[in-house]
Amino acid sequence: MAVRHVLRMGDPRLLQPSLPVERFGTEALHALIEDLFDTMRLLDGAGLAAPQIAVPLQLVIFGFERNPRYPDAQPVPETVLINPVIEVLDERLEDGWEGCLSVPGLRGEVPRFRAIRYRGCTADGTPFERVAEGFHARVVQHECDHLSGVLYPTRIRDLTHFGFREELSAG
Repeated sequence: MAVRHVLRMGDPRLLQPSLPVERFGTEALHALIEDLFDTMRLLDGAGLAAPQIAVPLQLVIFGFERNPRYPDAQPVPETVLINPVIEVLDERLEDGWEGCLSVPGLRGEVPRFRAIRYRGCTADGTPFERVAEGFHARVVQHECDHLSGVLYPTRIRDLTHFGFREELSAG
């Protein structure tokens, strides 16, 4: 369909909470999902949330077989997740490097829960749930943060572990 403009950190729309999706299976919803996937793939993202393209709905997409931005990451199943709810299965936090299409060129080390269960609906409104660990769990938590208006830099505990990708890898 179309590649959309991704809002960048500083745009106040990224800080707003999103509204639940109420109508499933519509042509407009399917077109939005296709645009999200087209945009994510073009930019080599691991995921993308609707608020990042200025659509304030509780809708995230994610998934890849291989990703050049995360070369060591295990594959994550391609998923459409609408009106998500996350349940923490392991309270331990694990630090890991994250980037974001709304914070281009930067990386930061962010603590995330190691294991979660997420629930939500597919594009046609069918409820589903899945257990995720490791990078998969990290991606889901990162994308769902966007639905609450949270960007990953606010979760960084040590700002010496935040910077431009090239500078961090040179050190």
